[in-house]
Parts: sequence; structure tokens; C-alpha cells
Amino acid sequence: MSSSNWTADFLARLSAGMAVAEIELSSVKLWQIESHAWQRFAELAMQQKLRWAAGWAEHVQNRFFINACFEKQGEYILLRTIIDDSNPELPSQATVYPAANRSERHTQDMFGIRFIGHPDNRRWTRHQAWIENSYPLRKDFPVQGMPVGITPPDMHYPFIKSHGAGTYEIPVGPVHAGIIEPGHFRFQAVGELILNLEERLGYVHKGIEKIAEGREPESLARLAGRVSGDTTVGHCWAACMAMEWAAGITVPPRASFIRGILAERERVANHMGDIGAICNDVAFVFAQMQFTRLRELWLRTNATVFGHRLLMDRIIPGGVACDLSDESCTLIKKEIVELRKELDEVILAIDLNSSLEDRLYTAGFLSEEIAAAFGTLGYVGRASGQDKDVRRDAPYAPYDQATVKVGVENQGDIASRLWVRYKEIRAALRLIEGFIDQLVAGDIRSEWRIPPAGSEGLGIVEGWRGEIICHIRFDADNKIARFYPRDPSQLNWPALEKLVLNNIVPDFPVCNKSLNGSYSGNDL
Repeated sequence: MSSSNWTADFLARLSAGMAVAEIELSSVKLWQIESHAWQRFAELAMQQKLRWAAGWAEHVQNRFFINACFEKQGEYILLRTIIDDSNPELPSQATVYPAANRSERHTQDMFGIRFIGHPDNRRWTRHQAWIENSYPLRKDFPVQGMPVGITPPDMHYPFIKSHGAGTYEIPVGPVHAGIIEPGHFRFQAVGELILNLEERLGYVHKGIEKIAEGREPESLARLAGRVSGDTTVGHCWAACMAMEWAAGITVPPRASFIRGILAERERVANHMGDIGAICNDVAFVFAQMQFTRLRELWLRTNATVFGHRLLMDRIIPGGVACDLSDESCTLIKKEIVELRKELDEVILAIDLNSSLEDRLYTAGFLSEEIAAAFGTLGYVGRASGQDKDVRRDAPYAPYDQATVKVGVENQGDIASRLWVRYKEIRAALRLIEGFIDQLVAGDIRSEWRIPPAGSEGLGIVEGWRGEIICHIRFDADNKIARFYPRDPSQLNWPALEKLVLNNIVPDFPVCNKSLNGSYSGNDL
């Protein structure tokens, strides 16, 4: 995240039209502007091809800190404005960046901040759970809430209605036939052709942002690891990175390499599961069985070496909770050799299956333009030409000592999303081997230092679904004042509404699986 010419040039352009205060926040630049210039900044950022990456708010005494994170060429800008909480309103950035739409709606529901000119100000997160004019993330809202009996059903959400001869609606969910988490999908179709899809998420608001307040670092790290259970390493790492920045702590080199091994093992396990599930959704059960078997063996090694199949709570503030013995390193390397042989055989069966190609190629098409407009991340973005990866573009330890090969496709269909996953598995295996070879003797945890009240940090890592951004602010006595995690799914979910258009209704399950957004990562 080193300084570059574009940031200096952009700051000069901004300063010509608005007052900008520049503050260094670890390796990220913090620019503070007046509230009336909030939308104007977004317009200038769009002209300069900055990517909108995240947005959140904080309630600090009688004011709101409104934050938005932008990125270009691996450099991140944290934009901030401060408004009074007596009549909080702000120009909407969603009029410029579609990616900001749902984030602003979440902020509206949780804090009561009105975004002027927002293209869609329907309630997004609250789902009838709180009475009107109650905002759970304001400091005066009790953590236990204000229950008033049974929450009324969310029956009157104003979905877009279908019109015209031959069109009809299909409601799917929020309770599904499988074991997936709740989400509602409202289709408009004619015959079997999908004309429109509208998502309704947020049915399980867990209160993670609220119950984070007052926790100490180790407790916060455990909570972060449960934002989305399949991304426990990614979210925990981002939270620990943010806390370590705030506290001025450097992680020991050995711990950094172990963190990298953990993250890549999480990536491999999930991609294997996804490839099998995509094949299963079009009835190619053989591939699903094989990838499930390979994933299970991989998870058993996790349990043997690290003590947990899904690697929960292995990353802690200041380092890691487990070391790697020489015997464990040998076991991991041996497993990688065997997995490569198995993958070569299974992937050949997929590649030569013509009926599988008929279902995956050209289906679920997401254009490069739409992928860029919605800020799609990870394999969803990379399958549509978005060549971005935090590990390579803004490297953090141990990736700053490795060559990260990023697989990119530009066909934008389900097949591309499958092949990007496969490429990422192969790249992850090479990274794990390299990190083991680079392991140095030493500590696996640095001593914690209590940060001053008001200290803040930003953690940015490449999770298996893509870029994860985490912001943390400390209160006094080592307590957390604000925790905001942005899962990649928050930016990827809206893309599903676009990539299913002009597909047939029976192809929705495989389109959905090819994106595989996290409900839990969206429902904070």
C-alpha cells in the first residue's frame, strides 16, 4: 500500500473543490471531508476509476462518523465525514456507485441516518424486529433490545411487481428445502425465462456489531471468526490485523507464515466443496462425490494438525494459537502431492463431460461492466475479468514474500467461475508449500499492548470469497467501541440479480451456487 502518483494527483483535484484533511491511519490514508461534499467525492472517485469497497457508520458521543473505503491499484483510501446525530442526513453515494446501495440501507436501518437521493430507501435489515425510530447501533440502544412480544411477520415488503400478459411471480424462501440459511428470492418470469430477480436477505440479524461493543481483543477475535463459519480464518485474520494496527503490534514472522497456511487451507477446502456442489446442481453426481471425499480428507488433516476441522480460533491477536511441527509439515506436503494427483483425474472427467458443458457454459453470464459496477470480488469478479487480489495488489505478511498467481477468466459464465476456483486451488497448494519452506524458528505470538482510547485500525485480507475489510475502534481499558466486518458476499449478492436474467428458472440453483454468497456474512 505504498504511496503512488495517483493518490497525490487525486488529492490535488479534491483540494481544488473541497476541504480535505489528510490523516495517516497505519498504511491506509484517511481523508476527512465536509458532509455536503460526500456525493461529490464519489463522482470524482468514479471519474478517476476508484472502486467503492465498503461503507459503515459509528456513533461517537453525539455525532456520527460516516466512513467509506475506496481502492485503486492496491491502495486504499478511507473517507470520513462527521455529522450531528440530532438530524442525521447525508448525500447518497449509491447514486454514483451501485455497490454502495445496500450498505447505505443497512446504515439507515441501524443508525437512522437518511441518505438523500438514495435510489432505494426501503427497509433492508430491520425486518419488523424493532419499532419505528429505534436504531440498534446507536449507543443508547440496549444490547438486549426492546422485545415487544412476537415479532410481526415481514409480509408487506414492497417487491417489484410483474406486469404484462403471460408474466408471473415465483416466491422462493426464505425457508428452503435444503439446509441453507434463510433468504427470499422473488422471480418475475414468462414461461421458464427469468425476467427479473429481487433478493430479500437479512432474516437472521445476529447483532454481531452490537454485541462486539465492550469486548476485549481475544473475545472480539472469536466473534469475528463466527461472522461466517466457512470464512472463520479470513474474518478472524482481518479483525486481528485491524486490532494489531490500532495497538502498534507486529506479528512474529513464524506466526505470519502459519496464518498464510491456515488461510490457504480454508480456500482449498471451500473451493473443493463448491466445485462439487456446482456439478451436483446439474446432476453430475460423480464429481460431487469425489470433491466431497477430497474435502473431507483435507478437513481431517486440519483437525489432526491444527485441532479444528474448520480452523476456528487458530488466529488470535498478536499471532496464532498453534504451532507447526516438522512432522505436521511433512504430512501437509505429502497430502498436497496426493491431492494434485487426484485433482488431475477428477478435473479431466469434468472437462470431457459434454452434458456438463451444456449446462455450465454461457449460463449465468455476468458481463465485465456489471461486475465492475457492483464491485464484485473473488472468483465472481475474477471470472468476469476483474483482475484483483489483495494478496498480490496490497500484499501483507506473509504474501509480501511470495508470488501470488491470480487466475482470471473473462467469459463471465458459471463455467468460468468453476475454473477460477480450480485455478485458485492449484495456486493455494503452491503457496502452502512455499510458506512451509519459509517457516523460520521463533515466537508465534507477540505480547499485546493496550491501545489508547480512540485508536482505530483497518484490516484488509483476501478471504476465499474475496477481499474482506474490517474496521475496529478501541474504547478505554482495552475494550472494543466499534467492530464492522465487510464480507465479500455483501458486494457479490447483488450480482446474482443480474447474472440470472434471461436464464431459465430451473438453472437458478446452479447460478446461485456458482456465486455462493454467504447469508451469514451478509446478516450481521
